Amino acid sequence: MVSPSDVVLPKVVDGETEAAAPRRAKWWYVTFHNVTAMVGAGVLSLPYAMAHLGWGPGIVALLLAWVMTLYTLRLLIEMHECVPGVRFDRYRDLGVHALGPRLGLWVVVPQQLIVQVGCDVVYMVTGGNCLQKFAQVVCPSCEPLHQSYWICIFGSSQFLLSQLRDLNSITAISLAAAVMSLSYSTISWAACLAKGPVAGVSYAYSSAGTAADSAFRVCGALGQVAFAFAGHGVVLEIQATIPSTPTKPSRLPMWKGTVAAYMVTAACYFPVAFIGYWAFGQGVSDNVLVALERPPWLVAAANMMVVVHVLGSYQVYAMPIFESVETILTTKFRVPPGVLLRLVARSTYVALTLFAAVTFPFFGDLLGFFGGFGFTPTSFFLPCILWLKIKKPRRFSASWFANWGCIVVGVLLMLVSTIGGLRSIIQDASTFQFYS
Repeated sequence: MVSPSDVVLPKVVDGETEAAAPRRAKWWYVTFHNVTAMVGAGVLSLPYAMAHLGWGPGIVALLLAWVMTLYTLRLLIEMHECVPGVRFDRYRDLGVHALGPRLGLWVVVPQQLIVQVGCDVVYMVTGGNCLQKFAQVVCPSCEPLHQSYWICIFGSSQFLLSQLRDLNSITAISLAAAVMSLSYSTISWAACLAKGPVAGVSYAYSSAGTAADSAFRVCGALGQVAFAFAGHGVVLEIQATIPSTPTKPSRLPMWKGTVAAYMVTAACYFPVAFIGYWAFGQGVSDNVLVALERPPWLVAAANMMVVVHVLGSYQVYAMPIFESVETILTTKFRVPPGVLLRLVARSTYVALTLFAAVTFPFFGDLLGFFGGFGFTPTSFFLPCILWLKIKKPRRFSASWFANWGCIVVGVLLMLVSTIGGLRSIIQDASTFQFYS
């Protein structure tokens, strides 16, 4: 373990601002930043995950994931100021403190990058899909464009938004995105409820394919559930925007805002998952909004709300990467900071995620793979490992059992969902036609 002096970290301040990163956020800022980071593409695939898991296992998986990730978020919030006078404003800083300068970076940074880059790729695909559905509903007689072009249209907007300075600069966008997430989630389950079960709906496990195919589909579905709880990768960055003093540490408003965000998350996730599966059964699409057709104006509005939401969500996950890249370029490579650096570095990142989205536009499969490989460690068990290392709870105590239980469940979930998601991507990529 390293001491605070071994790593350059911002100290707790009692003023309102700092030169580089103003800390002026309120607890409700935390709520909509967390809602924007978490509620997004994942909620639309939950009925599809339920279709592969079934009623019983699907309900248990969703409830367990909600409880476990709220618990691990609490651990991260508590560890943000676990050393007096020091704030661990980044996940990697906390990892370095707990595991050492070498192991901490190698364990935390790759996982966090997978989460952030993976989210941004999926949000590119989601934005393109929903723009395509919006156009189909609004103008059914128009000449259709291939999905890849819609992804490029959505991605072009991110070149502009990426030039905003930091998380404080996108507060209004994040608020709009949070409102949109609650709105389109409500529209999704309400439209499914009004539609009622489709003719011949079936809730039986799919008999298509071999037993191995069914097992892999279940594994991928677990990854989609894991993807839905993806806010941990940026939670410390969000907490870093809150002022903190010895008498009022940042963990108090942060926890208040997080609990409020998780209530909103529950109001979005559970009705969409359960009512969407009830309405479509095994025939549900991996994006439930795509499966809805009536009423057209409401379906079009809901898809445009998703577009607005993922516009903000992309930036919430991209901003920490922008900051890290620009810091490395200015400190190690002596690149002068300024508008030109921001324009080139951020535009390059947006272009790379856009290229990945156009190359692998498989919404459900991407959720399963990234949910297992990237999101499960950062959301389900890595916070527990850091807590055990830093806090060292008494052996066989309640805290010890809770953290080790999360670690065991999280590792198993990571293994099975990664395998299932990767297999599905390979299968779909072998038959996908990019420009037909």
